[in-house]
Amino acid sequence: APAAPLNWRAGDFGVIAEVKLRSPAEGALGAGTTDLAARVRAYGGAGAAAVSVLTEPERFDGALEHLRCAADALAPLGVPAMRKDFLVDPYQVAEARAAGAGGVLLIVRMLEPEALEAMVTRARELSLFALLETFDAHDIERLCALTARVGTAGLLAGVNSRDLATLEVVPSRLETLAPLLPTTLPRVAESGVSSAEDARRMGRAGYDLALVGSALMRSADPGALAAALGAAGRAGRAEH
Repeated sequence: APAAPLNWRAGDFGVIAEVKLRSPAEGALGAGTTDLAARVRAYGGAGAAAVSVLTEPERFDGALEHLRCAADALAPLGVPAMRKDFLVDPYQVAEARAAGAGGVLLIVRMLEPEALEAMVTRARELSLFALLETFDAHDIERLCALTARVGTAGLLAGVNSRDLATLEVVPSRLETLAPLLPTTLPRVAESGVSSAEDARRMGRAGYDLALVGSALMRSADPGALAAALGAAGRAGRAEH
């Protein structure tokens, strides 16, 4: 089956809702895998742009099987699943597609320019979108250099506000780095968005989407929270 495209339109504000069973910074999150399909359906029903699924087993208790389960549950809703992992080889992009993913996350600083370009090329060949994750101004420079070489098709520009050394979230980084992101790509705020007010701030700062994990995993009603975050982000966009 063809990969589901991002469930988002330019000018809107979208939520990439995450399935994350464990976080190295916060420990176990949410309730096991038994309700994984129900959880992703709640995300999709709330209008999620995509559902991010951790597949890294050591630190996040993830598995490719979780991605398969999510993709199957989301297919009738037309919402893509995105593989989130430390991807370093084009084979892993193909593996994500084989498991039903519609997109992948690529960490800019983990990959040499040629390797990053090869990963993006493979994602495009397989009709997958790629969220390019950055942490600082230098990463964003590298992202801009990549898009100058290969264009913008199917790419999203993300800023993760987590400090990789301390694992602490520094939400102010999202606003500080937003003006550096290329406006030719959808911009994604990652980490540090947990409330409607946070989402509104992100919309106001110029972000088009927010990737939200821990807050949704902890919520008693993740679907309602995802919908509220999307609505607040749209209000912020209107103020941008």
